[in-house]
Amino acid sequence: MPHPPSPRTAPTGPWIRRFGAADGAVPLVCFPHAGGSAGSYLPLAKQLTPHVETWAVQYPGRQERYRETPFTEVTALADAAFTALRPHLTGPYAFFGHSMGALVAFEVARRCEAETGHGPVRLFASARRAPSVPHRGATGWRDDDALVAELERLGGTIPGALDDPDLRAMVLPVLRADYRAVEGYVCAAGATVGCPLTVLCGDRDPVVTVAETDAWRPHTTGAFDVTVHPGGHFYLDARAAEVAAGIIGALTGPTQRL
Repeated sequence: MPHPPSPRTAPTGPWIRRFGAADGAVPLVCFPHAGGSAGSYLPLAKQLTPHVETWAVQYPGRQERYRETPFTEVTALADAAFTALRPHLTGPYAFFGHSMGALVAFEVARRCEAETGHGPVRLFASARRAPSVPHRGATGWRDDDALVAELERLGGTIPGALDDPDLRAMVLPVLRADYRAVEGYVCAAGATVGCPLTVLCGDRDPVVTVAETDAWRPHTTGAFDVTVHPGGHFYLDARAAEVAAGIIGALTGPTQRL
């Protein structure tokens, strides 16, 4: 029996930005990386249109929400995001999270399954070690220069781009809050989702190695697969077309669950 069509009422409110809208397309709810905003998913959204519709989550503290205090706990952020998303998730949908966003997406998916009885048809977790693997290092508590150096090391900004004091004052508080959230995150024992799980990573990512991606496997009771792309932590910037092709195939191909 076919599933009902994906929700066609455009999401409203401060939490969701709708990109690449298309009638009948499956919504892919995207969760940004530490320091990232909904706008970071625009390149991917262009590649997904018209096959998949992109809903990008806008965390507090960035872009038009810059006056709001950013969260410093992944679980609290997931609680708030779930509350905002829940009214709109009335048909088939999928989740995609990059880096910190992978942890947030995982936690929101768990809440969807527990509270509504149905979760995403697939979870895409990108550039992040498994929830049960402790965070390596401690960047969130460093001084500004060290925090900028860490961001540059991961390829999250062009070297020298954050030399401007005003720009630092705008970017670093949000980035530090996000890093604190990641560093303090503790996964509940035995936490899983029931949907298929696709893990993506770059082959030169200093945050998660290809070998470490398999640690995600126990976190789903559904199908599991790994996709490796050329690049580092922000491989997605250069590989949006390839990533989009994989997402489209997973969500609209002959083996999809919609």
